[in-house]
Amino acid sequence: MKTMQRSALFLLLLMLSWCVMTITHEMGHIIVGWAGGGTLTKVDLAPWRLPFSIFSPDPHPLCTLWGGPILGVAMPLFVAAIAQRNWTWLIAFFCLLANGVYLAASWISADQFLDTTKLLEHGAHPATIAAYCTATIGPGYWGLRRACIHYFTNDT
Repeated sequence: MKTMQRSALFLLLLMLSWCVMTITHEMGHIIVGWAGGGTLTKVDLAPWRLPFSIFSPDPHPLCTLWGGPILGVAMPLFVAAIAQRNWTWLIAFFCLLANGVYLAASWISADQFLDTTKLLEHGAHPATIAAYCTATIGPGYWGLRRACIHYFTNDT
């Protein structure tokens, strides 16, 4: 495959990774919110904006909040494990890294509308957030790096 074509396809793969990450993360909130008896009142899944979902009432907001980052990495990793294709692993590791970085960055920014601030408001212990960030950022980085190297050095 020519370098220019491979690079263009890689950019498309990164755009797909972003869409998968935002949708699986937000669907995690939605699935867990519904499972906990919440009523979804508003949702926006557009990946070019910051997706969001609002439940009112939400009987278990802490569970709903954790649903996004947990299912946001579990769903892509599950698909990659089943498909066993390099590009699915690239997407899965992108999601792993992006979810961890998102929680870490939103913790630093302390923005009232982002997940980490809401997690802390609803009783999440800071150590659980730190553990999540540690468990996702390192493996996500190394996995994504390995998948990118494989993508650019193999003719698959």
